[in-house]
Amino acid sequence: MVYILLGEGFEEAEALVTADVLRRGAVPVTLAGIGGELVTGSHNITVRADRPVEEAVLEQGDMVVLPGGMGGVSSIEHSAAAMALVRRAAEDPGIWLAAICAAPTLLARAGLLPAGAPCVCYPGMEGELARAGAVPAMDQPAVACGRLITGKGPGTAFDFGLALVEALAGAETAAEVCAALHYGV
Repeated sequence: MVYILLGEGFEEAEALVTADVLRRGAVPVTLAGIGGELVTGSHNITVRADRPVEEAVLEQGDMVVLPGGMGGVSSIEHSAAAMALVRRAAEDPGIWLAAICAAPTLLARAGLLPAGAPCVCYPGMEGELARAGAVPAMDQPAVACGRLITGKGPGTAFDFGLALVEALAGAETAAEVCAALHYGV
């Protein structure tokens, strides 16, 4: 299961494009809401979460996805339940962790980025990654390093989603989803 965490002010494109791409790859996705069933993003689009973040239960092979949006990232940081999921994903070698846009900086502030790991985030925020010991790879739209996948921002949501599909369902499935989307053609 992939849990995409939605907090007030989340970046809608990063959360919803990612969910859509994953579901096209037959990867199960749950939108986990912080603070309620209805969560409003940074561009005033309200989304109905599938379940509260408190009900998310991680198992081996699962993934936690952190969309950006400054308000959404702040919501995650200030939610004990959300941060427990993030920490578990960062520390358990059987669980994936993915973050896009401003969300990789949350991982940096929490000390959850592996030293020397190549990562990407929203341009202009890469200093936080470097201070945490990660290696900014800002020439890439999405970067995978072990069980950590990071993405640059809303314009790279398809690249990010496809990287998640590849990690969870394989390169062939990711290529099929990419072709069906007519992405990059």
